[in-house]
Amino acid sequence: MARYSRGASRDVKSAMTRRKKGTLKRGKAGRGGRVTSRKQAVAIGLSEARKKGKKVPARRARSK
Repeated sequence: MARYSRGASRDVKSAMTRRKKGTLKRGKAGRGGRVTSRKQAVAIGLSEARKKGKKVPARRARSK
């Protein structure tokens, strides 16, 4: 059974492409600086997929 839907993979891919172009921004409404980290680009792509209701596992709970 797949963990992520194909649509979620597309959202991550588009976030990675925007990072390469230098148009991916961090923070609410993209008010932060440009994203240069690959890990952060993947996290943003997954977050966008979750907002659209695609099949993506829930975020991991933060350790205390």
